[in-house]
Amino acid sequence: MVTLGFLMAVQLILGRFTVGNQFIRFGFAFLVMALVAKWFGPLWGIMTAAMIDLVGTLLSGGPFFIGFTLSAILSSFIYAALLYQRPVTWRRVIIAQVLIMLVVDLVLNTLWIAIMYHTAIWALLPIRILKQLIVTPIQILLLYPLLKSQVIQGIQERLS
Repeated sequence: MVTLGFLMAVQLILGRFTVGNQFIRFGFAFLVMALVAKWFGPLWGIMTAAMIDLVGTLLSGGPFFIGFTLSAILSSFIYAALLYQRPVTWRRVIIAQVLIMLVVDLVLNTLWIAIMYHTAIWALLPIRILKQLIVTPIQILLLYPLLKSQVIQGIQERLS
């Protein structure tokens, strides 16, 4: 529980350091979300994703929208489905990140933004596709070495 609480705090902090605006953002909180899902599984991953989204929104003072909470839950579930109690491979990391990119970032989050800001999806989609084509390979290149690092694997062994 202590480890999970610490990871949630780190994810909240990393979530505050994003680059972009309400339409396009990039941050590093996904790394912690993937770790939680890998180490603790789908149930804890989903619960912490929902709590982080709620607390993060309260701390930022931004508008709350339940759709983004659902997106966070789905992202955590995808990480857990592909990484929990499974060996980390390039293939699993790529599949997880591409699924999140397509289903969560491009479809759901674009829909949520369109609803929140009364903007046409088709107006948002081109720039969001471009962003994802740039960001997704970077996320993959950050996530795989993190999950394969000796430190992370050592912590995982102690948690088991």
